[in-house]
Formats: sequence, structure tokens, C-alpha cells
Amino acid sequence: MGAGLSVIAVTYGLARYGFGLYLPQFRAEFGISAGTAGGLAAGGYLAYCAAALLAPLLVARGRARAALWVAGGSAALGSVVVATAPGTAVLAVGVLVAGSGAGAATPALVAAVAATVRPAGVARAQGVVNSGTGAGVVAGGLLVLAVPGAWRPAWLGFAVLALVVTRVADRSARWPAATGGPHPAGRPWDGLGRATAAAVLAGAGCAGTWTFGRDLLTADGGLAPAVSGALWCVLGAAGLAGGVSGALVERHGVRRAWCGSLLVAAAATTLLALRPGVPWLAGVALGAFGGSFVALSGVLIAWGARARPDGAAGAAAFLFVGLTAGQALGAVALGGLADLAGLPAALLLAAGTVLLAAGPVARPSGAAPAVPVRRRAPRRPGTGRW
Repeated sequence: MGAGLSVIAVTYGLARYGFGLYLPQFRAEFGISAGTAGGLAAGGYLAYCAAALLAPLLVARGRARAALWVAGGSAALGSVVVATAPGTAVLAVGVLVAGSGAGAATPALVAAVAATVRPAGVARAQGVVNSGTGAGVVAGGLLVLAVPGAWRPAWLGFAVLALVVTRVADRSARWPAATGGPHPAGRPWDGLGRATAAAVLAGAGCAGTWTFGRDLLTADGGLAPAVSGALWCVLGAAGLAGGVSGALVERHGVRRAWCGSLLVAAAATTLLALRPGVPWLAGVALGAFGGSFVALSGVLIAWGARARPDGAAGAAAFLFVGLTAGQALGAVALGGLADLAGLPAALLLAAGTVLLAAGPVARPSGAAPAVPVRRRAPRRPGTGRW
């Protein structure tokens, strides 16, 4: 599980969400507005969606390892482009490519976990691997603390790390054979209508903190870069707690786990919008947000597996596309609102949008089926050390 967690840490926590972490430096270097920043973030999110739609096709054809390398290679290439960007246009390309890597990571690792971990432990293992986002955010925050102005070397480091952890994960996992298609029982969205709607709304609301959270702390809260970097570490560290999402689903069910996580994320976003200049309150807000967001994404994985037991990797990818499409829409809309009414107003709207994501599950259509028992894939020589 450690290898898979590391891939998520780099592709999500660094290559994807690193844009929000380094947004103050990007704005200072390239003179971009909040609206432009939202557009750049949206481009990375949309590239993620494209990769997330491609990866299940690879997994279904027995090429989950290829999907893993699409994830790691994209994160590495995009990070290099960001590190060497001479202007906003090249920066946009780098953000787009780097953000796409995470889209392929989730389907590849869902398949790897299902083939490597004992069936009884799959749900918990998926939650732990998914919590790698928090580890990556912590690493990025520590880099900002240590060398706040060295964003170009930092992104070069992200590229190297992406290739290293991808290689380790490749050699540590068992890889499943072809499954016959990402959704063998029907269309990708069959049985996922409510889950997709909930994911889109949650993503739109959560885009506020991920894209503009650190900028809010420095611009509106007046906090020093070192303080805002430390607070970003709090967000990431709390995200590691989101790895309990599998246990939450097992104990309380998908609906309660989802709605409880939404409530915490909305409250955290509201607190951050109202008190960005009070370090301890901002720390509480970011910590609560980090844990609840990772829990939300973990619940989506379990939700997809229960709704589509014939294609868990494809279901997870489709729901993460919904989550990310929502983030793209949210980043653009909230960036435009921030230019007109300020970042605090934008984050208050984001909090309300998060709460709306409880609507699609307010009236459950019946009990979700149990997580299926999966057959273990044949061991590939030299693997299985997950």
C-alpha cells in the first residue's frame, strides 16, 4: 500500500494540487489575476478528466501497468514544463499536463489494490492509498517552508519523484488481466447517476480551497508565506486521516459517510473564508477540509465499487471525472467571482455548493450491494510486495 500511496502523493498532492500551493509565487512571477488562475486550474482539471476516461480502457484490456505509467509520466513531464516556463502560456501547458497524471493514477491503483490485497481488506486499502493526497500536500508545504522562493527547483524535484515512485509501484503490485471492458454490464454511467451529480457539486465547492486557499491566507489574511506554508502542511497532514473512509463506509454506509464528510468540508470552507488572518482558526479550517476532502474521494471509490461491482476501476474513474469536472467549473466560476467580489465571498459560495452535494443522496434508492469478492490475479514474477 505504501507504493500506491506514494504515487497518489506525487500525482495528486504535488503535480495536481501544487498549482494552488504555489499560486502566490505564480501570480508574483507572471502577474496573473484570480480569474486567470481559475482558468489555469480548470485546464488542469479537464486534462485530468481526459486521462481518467482513457485509463479504464487500458485497465479493462489488461494494461493497468500502462495506465500507471501514463500517470507518472504525465506528472513528470508537466512538472518539468512548469519548472521551465518562461511565461503564462507555457505555464498553462505544464499545469494541464501535470494535472492529467492523477486522472490515470486512480483507475490503475484501484485495479492494483484489488489484485494485490486480500478481498476482505480491499475497501480499507483503497482508503489508505487514496489518502496519499495528504502526504503529497504535506511534502509540498514543507518545501515552501524550507525554500519559499525556489519554486522552479521544487517542480523539477516533483518530476524526478514521479518517475521514482511509479517505478516502485510498478514492481510492488500484482497486475490484473483483461476484464473485457471498463463497464461490461452497460454504459459507464449506469447506476451512477446520483453519485455523479453528488461528485460534480462536491468538486465545484471544494475547488475554492484547493485553488485559492493559500492565496486567501496571504492576500486577504495578511499571513506571511512561511505561516501559510505551515498551514498548508496542516491541510495535508489531516488529509492522511481521510484514509479511514473505507472504515467509515463499512460502519455507517455510503450515505452517512458522504453527508458527514460534506458537512465538515462546508464548515471548514466557511471558517476559512471568515477568518483567514487568524492562524489557529485557519489551521483548524484547513485541517478539517483536508481530512474531509480525502474522505469524500475515498467514499466515492467505495460508492462506485458497490454500485458497479462488475467494474470498480471504471466506476471510480467515472466518479472522479465528475468530481474533477466540478472542480474545473468551480475554479472558473469562483475565480471570476473573486475578481468581482473578493476571495472571501467566493469561498462562502463554495461552502454552499459543497452542501448542495448532499441532495442527490438525501433519498436513498435502496441499500447498496456489498463490495464484491474478487479473485486474486496471478502473481507476476518479482511482484506482490504491495
